[in-house]
Amino acid sequence: MSFMSKTAAFMGFSSLREMVSDSMAIDMGSASTIIAVRGRGVVIDEPSVVAVNSGTGEVIAFGLDAQKMLGREARDVSVISPLVDGVVADYEHTRAMLNHFVREARSGVSHFSRRAVVSVLSGVTQVEQRALLDAAAHARIGRVYMVEEGLAAAIGAGARLDDPIASAVVDIGGGTTNIAIVARGTLVHSHAVRFGSSDINAVIIDHVRRHRGLTIGARTAERLKLELGSATVPEDLAREITIKGRDVQTGSPGAIEITAGEVYAVAEPEIRKIAMEVKDTLTELSPEVAADIYDRGIVLTGGGAEMLGLDEYIHGETSLPVRVAIEPRFAIVRGLEQMYDEPLLLRRVTRSEPQPFTNTEASAFET
Repeated sequence: MSFMSKTAAFMGFSSLREMVSDSMAIDMGSASTIIAVRGRGVVIDEPSVVAVNSGTGEVIAFGLDAQKMLGREARDVSVISPLVDGVVADYEHTRAMLNHFVREARSGVSHFSRRAVVSVLSGVTQVEQRALLDAAAHARIGRVYMVEEGLAAAIGAGARLDDPIASAVVDIGGGTTNIAIVARGTLVHSHAVRFGSSDINAVIIDHVRRHRGLTIGARTAERLKLELGSATVPEDLAREITIKGRDVQTGSPGAIEITAGEVYAVAEPEIRKIAMEVKDTLTELSPEVAADIYDRGIVLTGGGAEMLGLDEYIHGETSLPVRVAIEPRFAIVRGLEQMYDEPLLLRRVTRSEPQPFTNTEASAFET
């Protein structure tokens, strides 16, 4: 075969591979898993939970289907979150969940994903990183790049890759809060803590049980946070809703009225923790970077950024301009997706060398 014929054959194979494979951006967090496919945008946005048969160990539902069972599970079913504080806590179920979501994200003719950019928490250990890489391999992803959440969130929130002026981004997820300072498309400074908006749910559940005598579930706590929760003092402290659960003393079904003022008093200490982490991180910056942040302020991303008044609260604590990114929940996955347009930057900022799984890649065209 001539050189030109070989070249044409190779180009034809490459075109076929592009047709039957998907380049993905994966933001896999404690609260939700969001997947975007290059050219198609966000295709998966589901809770990071699985429903498991307690007797057989079989996974019977993922994501939204599993969440619908939460609090009303059959006696032989458990709904679990395999990721805790932003990292893999249950390897087998994380692997099964990622495999399911990736299969759902693929296009109709695709059975293999040639590559994926996956977000990881700042400070993730080698063991935690390896668990995520192995889960990706099981999902038949040929090449995996791991990028820190803070950098991805900053790019997804609008930070320009060629901008020499530093930007500050605070990404508030379900189980983690990531504070990142970015300039020229790279991290200048980052700090992550393993608490986030889900911790507000936990303190609401504890308060209602201890002080109001009612045991409520996670879904009811989330409803309270969304409907009554505010980072700043509510305009109407007396606004109330009825919540139902199990009476602590009698064990019977019960209900109470709870006010916006009560929820604010419970949630504020957790919100203050986030604000204090932001303030402490800002004290660690060099004078030039601090000057940039003084001018530009802070951008909030992540699902926790949607809490009413959070931008105002952090502004009050830092005396800096604070704004919430457009569609803050999707900032990380948008930033990861943009990495495909900057391959040199992707190689420079990836947490590890991309892992080629050549056997997986080869077998993808044999099925």
